[in-house]
Amino acid sequence: MNKVIASADEAVADMPDGCTLMSGGFGLCGNPENLIEAIHRKNVKRLTIISNNCGTTDLGLGILLQNKQVKRMVSSYVGENKEFERQFLSGELEVELNPQGTLAERIRAGGCGIGGFFTPTGAGTQVSEGKETRMIDGRLHVLETPLKADFAIVRAWKADRWGNLVFRKTARNFSPMMCMAAKVTIVEAEHIVEPGELEGDLIHIPNIFVQRIIQAKNLKKWIERRTVRKQA
Repeated sequence: MNKVIASADEAVADMPDGCTLMSGGFGLCGNPENLIEAIHRKNVKRLTIISNNCGTTDLGLGILLQNKQVKRMVSSYVGENKEFERQFLSGELEVELNPQGTLAERIRAGGCGIGGFFTPTGAGTQVSEGKETRMIDGRLHVLETPLKADFAIVRAWKADRWGNLVFRKTARNFSPMMCMAAKVTIVEAEHIVEPGELEGDLIHIPNIFVQRIIQAKNLKKWIERRTVRKQA
């Protein structure tokens, strides 16, 4: 029942080329930094990544993009990454853009076994091209399908050794629903405690959705680094 793995490299050792990967985080908040770096070292290729964004040019998921490890991105925001822009405009990178709420609901649908849902968001725009539409209560809706993944990588504030997770504030973002929508969920936790020691905390994800846990180490202070860089 102990799901703690010795290292990030060991946790992603069976991640194959061409797999679909969900990655938690909003901008650079709540990024599973250690796991992203392990995937970079492993040099997994042709990844389809489902994430709110692809980090910045040289931070977060951006390091995988720079290393030409990403084939396709399913995202809702693509700013602040010059390499993303370059690869997209040159045709090197496939991109599927989603309204942010739609992206979140598609992931949740994948985790809950929902076959699809109708939403007015994006109806009548390029987002709805090629998709089924329906008038509901006098308003045009578009059918959106669920998203699932082979692997999900997320960062939690606390985890017990059995895999129960607690996320902290906005670092929670897409991560709980991604845990539910992936075949294998790998968590890097800032604090790992013994079973029963989370009783005082609200458990956001039960252990049934978690397969592997690593200790988060040397987490970077992105905001401080970017502030210093801009001041320089």
